[in-house]
Amino acid sequence: MALFDLLGRTWAMGVVWQLQNGPYTFRELQEKCESISPTILNNRIKDLRKADIAERTIHGYQLTKRGHQLIELIRPFGEWSIEWAKEMFNYEEDYSK
Repeated sequence: MALFDLLGRTWAMGVVWQLQNGPYTFRELQEKCESISPTILNNRIKDLRKADIAERTIHGYQLTKRGHQLIELIRPFGEWSIEWAKEMFNYEEDYSK
C-alpha cells in the first residue's frame, strides 16, 4: 500500500490535484496550493517524481502518464468533496481549478 502512504502525506493529493492543469513552475504551484510551505512542496514534488507521478520539464512540473491515470481515479473523489464542502460549510469557491 505504498501509494496510500504517499498520498496520505501532507499536501500530496493537493499537489497531484493541482498538477492536473499543469505544467506549473514551483512558484506557480506554490500559489495554487495556497498555504503550502516551500519545504513541504519541495518534499512532495520529490516524492511524486520518485513515484513516477510527476515530472519536471522545461515548462515546469506536470503529471506523468501514471499521474494522469491516478487523476482519473481520484477525480470522482475530488468532485464529491467539492459538493460535500458546499453542503457542509456553504463554500461557494470552485476548488476544481
